[in-house]
Amino acid sequence: MRNSKLALSLCCVFFSFAGAAHAADSPQFLGANRNGICTETGLISTFPKEGPEVVWKTSLGVGMSGLAIADGTVYTMTQNEADQMVVALNAVTGEKKWETKISEAYENEMGHGPRATPTVHAGVVYTFSGEGLLTALKADDGSIIWNANVVKQLLGKTADYGMASSPLVAGEVVVVQTGSRNGAVAAFDLKTGDRKWAVGHDVAGYSSPILATLAGKQQVVAFTGNTVFGIAHVDGTQLWSYEFETEYNCNTASPVVLNENSVLISAGENHGSAVLKIAADGDQFSVEEGWTSLGVESVLRAEWQTPVLVDGHIFGLDNIGSAGQVTNLVCVRASDGEQLWNEKRFGKANMIYADGKLFFTTMRGEIGIVTASTEAFEETARYVTTDRTRQAPVIVNGKLYVRDDSGIVCINVKAAPAEAAAPAAD
Repeated sequence: MRNSKLALSLCCVFFSFAGAAHAADSPQFLGANRNGICTETGLISTFPKEGPEVVWKTSLGVGMSGLAIADGTVYTMTQNEADQMVVALNAVTGEKKWETKISEAYENEMGHGPRATPTVHAGVVYTFSGEGLLTALKADDGSIIWNANVVKQLLGKTADYGMASSPLVAGEVVVVQTGSRNGAVAAFDLKTGDRKWAVGHDVAGYSSPILATLAGKQQVVAFTGNTVFGIAHVDGTQLWSYEFETEYNCNTASPVVLNENSVLISAGENHGSAVLKIAADGDQFSVEEGWTSLGVESVLRAEWQTPVLVDGHIFGLDNIGSAGQVTNLVCVRASDGEQLWNEKRFGKANMIYADGKLFFTTMRGEIGIVTASTEAFEETARYVTTDRTRQAPVIVNGKLYVRDDSGIVCINVKAAPAEAAAPAAD
């Protein structure tokens, strides 16, 4: 019964958001609403003994870019020995549709290639390269419409581990981090690439901005190296800010909207989590802390994995230590920060929510399933299927797609009719 209620609640949330994406698409980082929530139902709860059913698998090249899927096409970024590229593939067969070079190869001690996930909007693909080149391409053939060297324009500095801000479409602009104290977050015209505004004084972090309505105002919430900003996307007015300094500027997980007035931020490096309450008095905005949980005893230290909010509860990956190898999976009550359960040493992973379950990938190349229960941890599947990856899976039309360090794997996660119709346990 619990899973049925969760699915109904999440469907209501999905349809309350503004957006042009079809429910079956995942056209940007962390899905249609950029929150790690997939609305598909009728999905499997475990794998056959022989492992998941692999539909197709293809090699691409190196890179940490995730997947955007829209209108039957998978978009990602990759790199060969010479170039960073944007690639489009048929979502059903894995056949390559087109490939476009956008920049020279990007090399970094933490891994080579682009980091950011493409965003697909109104027939255009927006990408951000490892060194900070923002590009708009036609979705149907990959031809370049415009590009803007964001970091150079604003006299910024590329983040130590590469620019990882997945482009956010907000109204008539596309928004990314810049690595510049002359404007840490900037917006560019969707059609021309002209810069419309630049806001904030901070170094780059690795988080991707989100679009949220807080205190009655739609705004961009951007988590830079040391600060989180609320920005009016229409004109670039800075509405509020909150300092959250993490070692090595490793604010990487995206902010998570908890309700109409509150947002969660979380970081690894033994930093922790904070809930920010946003209020408005006319045109003046303010921010104050709700609950915080910081340091080595924190209930949640999200490293690069954005937590998901399900029916008032936060499921997240809690990283121990500074870039430590030990990661727990936790369930935390959003209202007060109480940790309800903690599966210690779960493993370095990433995840999304769908159909009452957490679908996860690990750096060991595993794909697995955990029941999204607040009562206790219950893992129902885990199987080595991919190469090493840090990317969360994407589910579209009953297929689960994973971008690993060298290619893409597509597996079938649609349940057989009898399994999909089985009632949820009370």
